[in-house]
Amino acid sequence: MHADLDSSSDAPGLDLDRPVPLRRLVYLAEADEVTIGSPETDTYAVFPADGAELVRMLADGATPREAAERYEAAHGESVDIADLIEALADLGLVRPADAPAEETAPVRWQRLGRLVFSRPALIGYALLTALAVVEMIRVPRLVPTIDKIFFSPSYTLVVLVLFLGQVPLLALHEAFHALAGRRLGLRSKLSVGHRLVYLVLETSLDGLVSVPRRQRYLPIMAGMLADVLAIAVLTLVADATLGAAGGVASFCLAIAYATVLRLAWQGFFYLRTDLYVLLSTILGSVNLHAAAADVLRDAARRGTGRPRLDLSAHHPVDRRAARWYAWLMVVGYAFTLTMFAGVVVPTAYRLLHDVWLRLSGQASVAGRLDSLALMLLSLGQTAAVVVLAARERRAARAA
Repeated sequence: MHADLDSSSDAPGLDLDRPVPLRRLVYLAEADEVTIGSPETDTYAVFPADGAELVRMLADGATPREAAERYEAAHGESVDIADLIEALADLGLVRPADAPAEETAPVRWQRLGRLVFSRPALIGYALLTALAVVEMIRVPRLVPTIDKIFFSPSYTLVVLVLFLGQVPLLALHEAFHALAGRRLGLRSKLSVGHRLVYLVLETSLDGLVSVPRRQRYLPIMAGMLADVLAIAVLTLVADATLGAAGGVASFCLAIAYATVLRLAWQGFFYLRTDLYVLLSTILGSVNLHAAAADVLRDAARRGTGRPRLDLSAHHPVDRRAARWYAWLMVVGYAFTLTMFAGVVVPTAYRLLHDVWLRLSGQASVAGRLDSLALMLLSLGQTAAVVVLAARERRAARAA
């Protein structure tokens, strides 16, 4: 930030003697850094404490020249005020000169968020989950196992039901994230993404960085809470309908098992899952994933005698945590291989084996059509992931 004040006066369009029209800003000080952003644009950035002091001066109506002079008097060094204002403009924190002051629209669903995550509600969730666990112990048929997936001889029906049955539960997962944030007055955005070869929904809570760290934990964990509640409710409904006609119990247990797999996904520590975000927030890290990945690469290079990686570019907090988080990433890879061997391989083998038998003439016409439909559904999901990944790569290259 060090420069001569006079050099900034040459910046085009900047009047050093006119206050800068900043948007309504929020500040969150943590250690020697301050997060500054605006609810109007939902953009936030981390500033050093002295930089945040300058921003506050500008927000309070001081002209750029006055703010720079006060800074120099307080710290004994000059500042490139034009560079700071340019950075604020790039973040969207400077209001355009011809734009009127905006009224920030109230965040919707705040009351519902407070109700869903009230203390009585959380106690009720705990009791419901405990009851489901007790019923699983009492009735072993309710325990989620891989055989629960094949509740119908029609594999197309199985795949469709598992897919369509997860859609509302995925929406519930993201809704819990959003409501937990909205109860704090934070806006949220929903988007479609992918993890490996699976399509996923993602909720963005950019304003979460503007609230105290202890208030971020529930919005981060809310999705996992929704998954646990879904499994509990499905288990109890299956318990109440065991032996009844219509296959309700089988349907519920199949959806519950699929939800268990999605919850187990959180243990893939090499991905940026909810558990990763929670750990990063607790530790106050900047980019723990990148630091831990570099630690693993450095260990591989050390083992093969190649030049070591320079880890000094990472934040000190990340470097310290990466020493042990890198091993969690290894655990995540091992867990993935275990899930692959214990779930994916047996399921794929059964499907492919039966599809082969059906298509080779050892099934009825209906069985062959069912197998063809299953293949088309699988190809459709893979194609959707490929298209989405290609779009993300083009967007990244453009950026």
